[in-house]
Amino acid sequence: MLRGVGGPLVSIVIDNYNYARFLPHCIETALSQTWPHTEVLVVDDASTDGSQEVIARYPAAIPVLRPVNGGQAAALNAGFLRSRGSIVVFLDSDDSLEPHAVERIVRGWRPGVAKIQYRLTITGAGADGLDLFPHRDIPFDSGDVVPLLLRSGRYSTAVTSGNAFAREVLARILPIPEAEFRISADGYLVTLAPLFGAVLSLDEPLGTYRMHDQNAWATRATADGERFRRAIDLDAARYRALARKAAELGLPRPVEPGMNDWLHLEKRMCSLCIEPARHPVSGDKRSRLGWRGVRASVGDRRLSRKRRAMLVAWFLCAGLLPRRVSKAAVVWRMAPASRPWLVTRILRLVRGPQRHAPTIA
Repeated sequence: MLRGVGGPLVSIVIDNYNYARFLPHCIETALSQTWPHTEVLVVDDASTDGSQEVIARYPAAIPVLRPVNGGQAAALNAGFLRSRGSIVVFLDSDDSLEPHAVERIVRGWRPGVAKIQYRLTITGAGADGLDLFPHRDIPFDSGDVVPLLLRSGRYSTAVTSGNAFAREVLARILPIPEAEFRISADGYLVTLAPLFGAVLSLDEPLGTYRMHDQNAWATRATADGERFRRAIDLDAARYRALARKAAELGLPRPVEPGMNDWLHLEKRMCSLCIEPARHPVSGDKRSRLGWRGVRASVGDRRLSRKRRAMLVAWFLCAGLLPRRVSKAAVVWRMAPASRPWLVTRILRLVRGPQRHAPTIA
């Protein structure tokens, strides 16, 4: 472990592609950390918008300039190779860190930890700084999450900027497959890292997650079939990576983990209802997805009773009612602006006066 005087060196690896308008704020928050033993690397993935000129304004940051665009996985791989820290934070260039973020991570670190995860404050796109991702009513999964991973292929975690990884763990799972994870490379990292140690969760926001029109998942508020097909493909890539690494470690092989995960089943149902001719999973039937979604929702005790009940009702409607009605159920769930007034009113009464962060694929 490479340590500074009095503590570990922490690497903040910023990955950037054509986000020159957000990059200064991101770099400045990384350079302004209260933990003194921090290095900041900025990986530019062949931007064409002046990002490299922005990076040059910050001599305290280490530039890693890629000549050819390769996607997020390629950028993270390149940044890790140049980094030296025993703890590594991958930070998307449209996000930022609180000044005390790295210090809080270091203070919370324990032997045997594979990664620390923490919440992010959602900014931009009309957010008022009160929303969090994940929302506080969605508890993190902590400790040994391997049984949950092998059963459902997922556990409750954060997006890229909400995680800090042990270098020794990253050395065992990198490089990230670049063709499969051009976007959402964090899905690979958070899926495999827990196979090598415990997950520790900090229930406080240590950074910001920016919502804007150029996000990879910017269509999250619409019922767009392409969005769901892309999410299904990424889940499939995660499952393949999980199966390969589990086999290497002699762990049980995960068998259809997505069929035990209501989030994955939700994507499959949406894709099948919206554009059945282009649905990527052959043999899927609405009725089977509906019943499996009901089982997965009821079995997820991390969710509130109200939320489980709403999910059960949605899966039954989408899975069993006539196709035209099921498509409406999908559209109304995924695109709130399209809901009839009465549906919106009923949902508000059921949910009560609380705020929810968006579901991120």
